[in-house]
Amino acid sequence: MHVVAIIAAAGQGRRFGSARPKQLIQVAGRTLLQRSVEAFARCPRVDELIVATPPGAGPNFTAGLESFGKPLRSVEGGERRQDSVANAFDAASADAELFVVHDAVCAFVSDGLIDRTIDAALESGAAIAASPARDTVKRASRAGGRILIAGTVPRDEVYLAQTPQAFRRDVLADAVRLGRSGMEATDEAMLAERAGHPVRIVESDESNLKVTTPGDLALANAIAKAEGPGPKGDMVRVGIGYDLHRLVEGRPLILGGVTIPFERGPHGHSDGDAICHAVTDAVLGAIAAGDIGRLFPDTDPQWKGADSVFMLQAAVELARDRGFVVESADVVVILERPKLAPYIAAIAGRVAGALCIEPARVSVKGKTNEGVDAIGRGEAIAVHAVAVLRSVAAAL
Repeated sequence: MHVVAIIAAAGQGRRFGSARPKQLIQVAGRTLLQRSVEAFARCPRVDELIVATPPGAGPNFTAGLESFGKPLRSVEGGERRQDSVANAFDAASADAELFVVHDAVCAFVSDGLIDRTIDAALESGAAIAASPARDTVKRASRAGGRILIAGTVPRDEVYLAQTPQAFRRDVLADAVRLGRSGMEATDEAMLAERAGHPVRIVESDESNLKVTTPGDLALANAIAKAEGPGPKGDMVRVGIGYDLHRLVEGRPLILGGVTIPFERGPHGHSDGDAICHAVTDAVLGAIAAGDIGRLFPDTDPQWKGADSVFMLQAAVELARDRGFVVESADVVVILERPKLAPYIAAIAGRVAGALCIEPARVSVKGKTNEGVDAIGRGEAIAVHAVAVLRSVAAAL
């Protein structure tokens, strides 16, 4: 059976009061979105994931989530949650038979709860995780500016709806169709119910927290601390970078942000700084965020002649957003001329500044190619780089 997980991550988080979407808020070094995606990616019953992103968010919103090992795509969400899920439903594979919808900010969903919800939906057509009411439930009425009790509801009849919510394809198709006809709903279970389908309740876990307000963050951090490191022990990442440029007349030779006197420099769209490009790719590789061309495409005129130190700083900031900081970098520059020894300390210092680490953690080595091929003839420069990143959670 082909199962698709839809991660609803298009909310603006207005109640949270943050300048950034709350699904990108970090808890113990990983964003809420990362945690939710990882939970479904490691579920062997889920075949593909679709993330509904905020309108206009762009591809960088989900950059790096592919590293969790399952096919993943993103779709632009809508104004309402039901619009976002509908867009994701439209984008799903035609052979999808069952859908699991989950809020990105419910970042501590357990493997067992996902399995139980899927099993219940397979049996009943639709199922949701929900928590039973713990307190006495009152219906209220308003009169003269006062709130009065209008009745008492038996609490064994009251459940608080959560996610995940799972549906057979035909059931979710009916729910989406009803939503598009004008029906307003707070979740897909409500639409499925209004469309005439029975919806089964699966009792949720205590840890299935939905982060809605800043006050929920303290509880989220407590849950994360109790969990310890992630299921993959993901505290250290290593990335490899490589760059190659032809050397041409009329271009400055800039390496690691340092201009070196020479009659030729690297041909490129930006300033051609091969050291910064290789280290940038190493940092991006460590967080599985693609390469420098994804962030700064050479087809975009705004990056023509751009300072590559800025590009490296942007990669470091992206890594920090993903919960990682750079620990060290090792760089090998392969160049026949000029000799780099007089400039090594300056280059290491400039690169270290961009990486936000001490110069002692950056190694830069100059090598020749012993006259072999284009590099050996002095026609090109190549750089190899390795970057080691550590999860911010390791310092907590």
